[in-house]
Amino acid sequence: MERFDGIKVTWFGHSAFKLQSPNGKVILIDPWLSHPKAPKDALSSLDRVDLVLVTHGHGDHIGDTVSIARKFNPIVAAIYEVGNYLSSKGVSNVIGMNIGGSFDFEYIRVTMVEASHSSTIIDGGRSIPGGNPAGFIIKFENGFVVYHMGDTGLFGGLKLIGEFYKPDLVLIPIGSLFTLGPENAAYAVKLLDPEWIIPMHYETFPALTGKPEEFRNQLDDKYKDRLIVLNPGETVS
Repeated sequence: MERFDGIKVTWFGHSAFKLQSPNGKVILIDPWLSHPKAPKDALSSLDRVDLVLVTHGHGDHIGDTVSIARKFNPIVAAIYEVGNYLSSKGVSNVIGMNIGGSFDFEYIRVTMVEASHSSTIIDGGRSIPGGNPAGFIIKFENGFVVYHMGDTGLFGGLKLIGEFYKPDLVLIPIGSLFTLGPENAAYAVKLLDPEWIIPMHYETFPALTGKPEEFRNQLDDKYKDRLIVLNPGETVS
């Protein structure tokens, strides 16, 4: 259990997370920090950002990436097409990657994996192809593995992701309508078999009807005690 020490996970609501590594590196994932349920100081509370990961092109996942990148000049990683779009908006240090690709960042290994969803960017009334949606596997300096699933439904590759990457912590959407709901999210947990589970992408809007209590009820008994439910702005370490 010693390798878990030093990892801090902050949920800002929706799919937005801040992960802090044992060496103090700060990673933001899908940083939409200005959504209706986010803490009012979510953006202003940031004093350092080293890496931003964007799972796909929808506005609620690109979020505040451009303004954050201009302020902190982090590396920003996304599927190639989303990376090109962000570069066109003045974001520097973009890594455009694709499914199955990996890169190393300060002893942290980041791998892009598939997700079952869509990815279109809406910009000024234009629809811009956003490539494929994705999830991210982040393996920290101490070996701890976090899997941010992005927006996804069930797909057969989840079993392979669980077997190959062996995620310790899974950040899983449960809101239904656009992503997994509580019942099929619980099935995805069985395929991934993580040590810890944090639900996301729920209750931001009325349409996202999935709730943590329903999710817990659907989980097999062995996983119920592994569920961590955070409030927006809350940190677990």
